[in-house]
Amino acid sequence: MADHATVEYATAKGNDLPAHEDTYSRFIHFTTVGTIYVLNIVLGLAIGGVNHRWLLTSVVIVIASIVAVHSMASGSKVSAYIMFALSFLTFALTA
Repeated sequence: MADHATVEYATAKGNDLPAHEDTYSRFIHFTTVGTIYVLNIVLGLAIGGVNHRWLLTSVVIVIASIVAVHSMASGSKVSAYIMFALSFLTFALTA
């Protein structure tokens, strides 16, 4: 039978909590930036599909791609949020 004693994670060998927290933080950052990037693409396609402005759609998607790469490299989400606001504003103004 297995021993059902209390597991003590703080004293366990091989427990690297700072590395786990760093990995989780990077995962959350990647997920947030990726979600905002997908929303930017959807807004760009809505601009093209609804308003038939495909040149503007391609510009929005290219700039959103550059901003997503920058956000991933810099570790900041601010530029991704700004791009989403600009994409939404562009969609609102062309509608």
